[in-house]
Amino acid sequence: MMLYITTFGMYWSWVEYDVSGTINIGEIIVKNDLLFEGSGKLVSYLAIFSVITWFCVTKIGYKRVQDTPKILRSVLSVISLILIVVAAYEFVYNFTVWGSLITVNTINNSLNVDEINISYPNPETPWNLVFATKMTLAALIISCHAFFVINRSGKKSSMYIEKK
Repeated sequence: MMLYITTFGMYWSWVEYDVSGTINIGEIIVKNDLLFEGSGKLVSYLAIFSVITWFCVTKIGYKRVQDTPKILRSVLSVISLILIVVAAYEFVYNFTVWGSLITVNTINNSLNVDEINISYPNPETPWNLVFATKMTLAALIISCHAFFVINRSGKKSSMYIEKK
């Protein structure tokens, strides 16, 4: 499902770029629904399936994390902590800007939540704020879970002890 959504978004973004010469990161998958009108935006499914895929991968590979040397687990723990801070900052920033622009657009009687963009960090390639907010939330959840899994792997849990 993630591959389908990503391929769909990249293809139609390329077509839009080819026609207009501009690209808006994430707008294609924010404007389109999965199967039919009202079935949910592709960006929502991408965020959900990103988190679900991460949980499945960590469940399958938990034994490998448990068997890694302590120094490597410590390095991975620090990296995941850095990712938590960055993802939390980006999520709060995107959510705050998105909420502010929704308020401004409501006051100006031109509310369309799906078409709110921000031309940060590069003015030539604006980001759709729905896409940015949902994907940074998914990144925050994934990095928090990674930190939890890495730190839990050093402790023996009765839930994961193999019975002989």
